[in-house]
Amino acid sequence: MARHRGIVNFMTPPQLPAVVEPARLTAALRRGGVLDAGAVREVKVLHLRDTVVSHIVRLGLRYVGESAGAPQSLILKMAHAAFARTLADRGRHEVAFYTQLAPNMPPGLTPRCFDGHFDEESEAWHLLLEDLTDSHEIATVPTLPPSRDQAMAIVTTLARMHAAWWNHASLGATVGTWASIEDSALRMEIFAGHYDRFADQLGDRLSEERRILYRRLIEQSARLSQRYHSRRHVTIAHGDAHTWNFLLPRVGVADTVRIFDFDLWGINVPTSDLAYMIALQWYPERRQALERALLNHYHETLLAHGVTSYTRGALDQDYRWSVLWHITKPVWQWSINIPPGIWWNNLERVMMAVEDLGCEELL
Repeated sequence: MARHRGIVNFMTPPQLPAVVEPARLTAALRRGGVLDAGAVREVKVLHLRDTVVSHIVRLGLRYVGESAGAPQSLILKMAHAAFARTLADRGRHEVAFYTQLAPNMPPGLTPRCFDGHFDEESEAWHLLLEDLTDSHEIATVPTLPPSRDQAMAIVTTLARMHAAWWNHASLGATVGTWASIEDSALRMEIFAGHYDRFADQLGDRLSEERRILYRRLIEQSARLSQRYHSRRHVTIAHGDAHTWNFLLPRVGVADTVRIFDFDLWGINVPTSDLAYMIALQWYPERRQALERALLNHYHETLLAHGVTSYTRGALDQDYRWSVLWHITKPVWQWSINIPPGIWWNNLERVMMAVEDLGCEELL
């Protein structure tokens, strides 16, 4: 254990970034409006866990002087050294979300960010986030679906985020980028190559009916992409909106559901998030029990937060379109060596949703 400039460091490796030094933390918290006269005196690591792409560090803070209302702990999210360069774009992307988009959103949708930086030279990055450990929790252990009430609360926050960016004038200008028609065609060409190898490897585990569905999707992808390229009724989508990327208030805590993990955000048709959450993650009985009610609630929440001219029928049409597109997700997951326990189950679930919802009609 090394003590250096007010830091108690239990971590070797990774090396903590300079932002956790007391003076830098004091400045960040002052900018965030949560620390006035006092100053950070000491920082210590309370907990460390690794994800595939990042280190998540819970930091405990001690102050000198007046610090009423200042956070007693923070979450430091930083690049995983083993993936800092290979997945650098995801770090850059998430830092951009928290530093550029989140400040322009209604409060209570995401954890607050007090500092974020991406270093172009080293491709190291960090985020200094509000610690919600004591007030919030994920709904269930992955991959157990949430309860009905939990799912409703999650969809409320997702709809509020979508409404905040709905048809926003800055989309594609200062916020996010549009994929061109050529970009979409190239992406589909890459997908088709992955699919051929995927189908070859699966052999008779991929039925002829499913092979036909994939071939038709590839053949008609340009027409199907017109919905996205219309640039109507679009928003900032999360991109990885399974229910375990939402933090729900603990029992007795009066607060909102918060969304986290924004390394895959982008401009998209809003139902891409709903289809990912519901059709890709839930087996038919659970999906059929909640799907209509959640879509109804999502639409009502959009209207309550200022979205106009988007009918309930348009939502249904977009949802079915998104479910159909999500048959590509298991193939993409397979292509980056995600374990079969994830992509195989996603394949089965989304194919059952395609059948239940009659999505083949869109082809």
